[in-house]
Amino acid sequence: MAKTLPKSGTPRDAVMQQLKALHADDAKWKDGRTFSLVYFAGDEVSALLKDAYSEFIAENGLSPVAFPSLRQMECEVVSMAASLLGGDDDVAGTMTSGGTESIMMAIKTAREWGRKVKGLKRPHVIVPASAHPAFDKAMHYFDVDYSHAPLQADFRVDVAAMEALIRPETVLLVGSAPAYPHGVIDDITAIAGLAKSLGLLCHVDACLGGFFLPFARMLGRPVAPFDFAVDGVTSMSADLHKYGYAAKGASVVLYRTGALRRHQFFTYAGWNGGLYASPSFCGTRPGGAIAAAWAVMHHLGEAGYLTRAQSIIDSTKAMQAGIRDIAGLHVLGEPVGGVFAFGSDSLNVYELGDAMDARGWKLDRQMSPPALHVMVTPAHAAVWAQFLTDLAECAKSLAAGEPAPDGSAAMYGMVGSIPDKSQVDDFLGEFLDGLFNRA
Repeated sequence: MAKTLPKSGTPRDAVMQQLKALHADDAKWKDGRTFSLVYFAGDEVSALLKDAYSEFIAENGLSPVAFPSLRQMECEVVSMAASLLGGDDDVAGTMTSGGTESIMMAIKTAREWGRKVKGLKRPHVIVPASAHPAFDKAMHYFDVDYSHAPLQADFRVDVAAMEALIRPETVLLVGSAPAYPHGVIDDITAIAGLAKSLGLLCHVDACLGGFFLPFARMLGRPVAPFDFAVDGVTSMSADLHKYGYAAKGASVVLYRTGALRRHQFFTYAGWNGGLYASPSFCGTRPGGAIAAAWAVMHHLGEAGYLTRAQSIIDSTKAMQAGIRDIAGLHVLGEPVGGVFAFGSDSLNVYELGDAMDARGWKLDRQMSPPALHVMVTPAHAAVWAQFLTDLAECAKSLAAGEPAPDGSAAMYGMVGSIPDKSQVDDFLGEFLDGLFNRA
């Protein structure tokens, strides 16, 4: 039966009790047993985010005239992000609701640049096969033609193959720092150099690494060049609500110049409701997300980010070493941050994932090749040893021929065996349709 609006209001305490009951079955990210979706920096930071967000919960970033405080905070957040990512005073940008919107804005900007500067009717973009699906989504929404460049054996994009895909309509080359699936950084220097030599734009998707890699580098980790310090990089995306530890949803999209950013804006002077100007995709822009991002960046400062980056580096090293010591398992590629994947030549990793699920661990599944995905946060410092113990026991059990618990292994095995991925797209569409049917 469809849910209807209550005839009368529900007392506040009763509403909160219902919310807590609904929350009970969600992923337990705070205890470190979930390896995706949530980037937890500690209870103190969470309390600050709640307070900062609440202070500006009703304000709307659509109007910097009505809310100059939000304009100032956004400008400061963008400036701090640009400085962290090798930008000079010419770098300009905006905040967005997340990595997907940042990527969408970068694609929209490249499309408009291609139309207005290059005179192209339908610009073309080249992205790595490992690039986030937000690029495919952006191309779909904005009707932009694009090609996927294949990966090398080390899971970085093949720049020579990327060059071979360039055609007269190409306007933008993309690289990831790092790519989400395997945690490796594409050869940004080569990609940006190729783009500049041909008069093209180059976008670096640092949604995952933008607020981690600079601090890892400060701590002595070898990090390949990836930001505005690389000649030829013209735009970047970096998520504040990932390792910037801001409240969702908050990200930044940055451009080498304000002139390039101008292609992102939408303006309309013909509306009888007045003049309309929107800096990004969304109309209403939650003031709370802007305020929380500003607050956490000021609260943590460089020292706070360095402390958390060190924790992630230490946990990641320990986890990767432990995984390599388990018979049949190996880490894919050479990941540089707190994100990586591991696979097996002898075990069904999807069954291994189901076995770990049964012990309370939540690992994302990956394909081509089959792998389990790990995203490390400071919350995992207290649990990585138990994770490795459970992983070793589950792997040993599967190797001995013991059956895995029921889970998603059969589905992923079926999906991997279907050569025509459009059939899988249809299946996923039906899945979403069912998932979001009325309560």
